[in-house]
Amino acid sequence: MLAAPSGAGKTTISRALLEQDDALSLSVSVTTRERRPGEKEGKHYFFISQERFDEMVEAGELLEYARVFGRSYGTPRGPVEEALKAGRDVMFDIDWQGFRQLRASLGEDVVGVFIKPPSQEVLRNRLVKRGDTPEQVEHRMAHAEEELSHAAEFDYIVENHDLDVALADVRGILRAERLRTKRLG
Repeated sequence: MLAAPSGAGKTTISRALLEQDDALSLSVSVTTRERRPGEKEGKHYFFISQERFDEMVEAGELLEYARVFGRSYGTPRGPVEEALKAGRDVMFDIDWQGFRQLRASLGEDVVGVFIKPPSQEVLRNRLVKRGDTPEQVEHRMAHAEEELSHAAEFDYIVENHDLDVALADVRGILRAERLRTKRLG
């Protein structure tokens, strides 16, 4: 499970891991936010209405959910449980609140990796570069400090100062966790 402030690189890292590792599946979240340019339904998110989201929460169809920046996000239970039963590892690209809920739902089998930006300036530049509006950038920067304050709750912290190094670090964590005695039986 990868978490980070918006713009720290968790989505880029998770996408690269998925391209390199056939034994890894992505948990595709549902969200009520608008689709960004280039995002595809069912690949990046399932884009749904707030009403449908609330129905899923009420029916217990989400393993975790949160409201972030005025939009709702959640992890559908069914696809995750199916992948785990098939013996696949599942990659989650969610926030610290989701990590807490997943850990509560799935226990110590959830491995948390917090992706940390090298600085606030780099984080701001990444948000601008990806096309966030000035208002969105300021809003996300205001919340980044709170998000960073939760890094110690995770099993690992990886600083994304260089994408190749950060990706290698996360790949190493995944490999090591797969070799843990408790996972090998």
